[in-house]
Amino acid sequence: MKITKLILPITLAVATSVTAQAQDVSKLKELIQQAQSEIELLEAMPKAKAQPVSSVSTGNGTIALDTLPTENDAVKVVLFNDNSWRYVRIRTAEDWEVDTYAKHWDTVKLFPYEDVKLENLPQSVVINLVDSLKGYHYPYKGTIRSKFGPRGRRRHRGIDIPLKTGDPIYATFSGKVRISTYNKGGYGNLVVIRHDNGLETWHGHLDQRLVKPNDTVYAGQIIGLGGNTGRSTGPHLHYEMRYFGQTFDPERLVNFETGNLRRETFLLKKDYFDIHSRAGIQDFEDEILGDEEIAEQKKKEEAAKQVYHKIRSGDTLGGLAVKYGTTVGAICRLNGITTKTTLRIGRSLRVR
Repeated sequence: MKITKLILPITLAVATSVTAQAQDVSKLKELIQQAQSEIELLEAMPKAKAQPVSSVSTGNGTIALDTLPTENDAVKVVLFNDNSWRYVRIRTAEDWEVDTYAKHWDTVKLFPYEDVKLENLPQSVVINLVDSLKGYHYPYKGTIRSKFGPRGRRRHRGIDIPLKTGDPIYATFSGKVRISTYNKGGYGNLVVIRHDNGLETWHGHLDQRLVKPNDTVYAGQIIGLGGNTGRSTGPHLHYEMRYFGQTFDPERLVNFETGNLRRETFLLKKDYFDIHSRAGIQDFEDEILGDEEIAEQKKKEEAAKQVYHKIRSGDTLGGLAVKYGTTVGAICRLNGITTKTTLRIGRSLRVR
């Protein structure tokens, strides 16, 4: 949004205020200062750009051996068997009580989302793929032999990457194992992991499964060995990404040639669930546009969370802090005031 487009509505707001309170010069100055501050913030705001995320390790093998404490109880240093280490968030019982893991959790049934209809899913949803610790690892790096999309009369709901039997397969993100079983429907040895970001990754045709249901896994942990089990014509990894049971092209997120995650934040659109909607067809131009939509949607979500209070007789900063579960300092920062600022009756203060 260009700054010039903002000046007109801001000017109209100021003019309206002047009409209502023509004698209140201090109120006019306050509105002008507020408008100038908003303009400066918008000018300084960087445009959203896709930031590729590199894999957390070299892929020589990462099995967690031990953990060391840090100053943050929720973060520990994990030592792996390839002489590497990294920070990871340690899960507590509360982490598994969130909706991501509490709802539709089934360690036997492959498709537990019968009550979630495609038509009821949102047109688009912003997914933060990684947190500040950047926990990501490619599942397997190589050239794709068979892409997502129609394959003859069948629907190929994932991608196939050739490999050698026994090659390690890695957890893409941290999360919890939902399924680890031999599937007679064609997947063979199958591992399904649900991740903190709400996505599920499916790993089929494995020679061996190295995790069991309800196991906690970290990005980069070896969860199985590639193979040729199930309905397969040769050793390869069949890899799927799902959201509420709906598949979409994994190439939208992962560059399997380089092993990089294409972006930290992803705008998942409803039409991506169409079997004909392949990432390669769009050449990721829609993802670039998606970055702008992500920024705009985040601003709307942030605006929706804002709470204002109109000052009444007897209101104090301390009383408002208690009422809205915040602090005096936070209210002051949100409104550009100090603890000595006079609270004028009728003024609206942002309290969240």
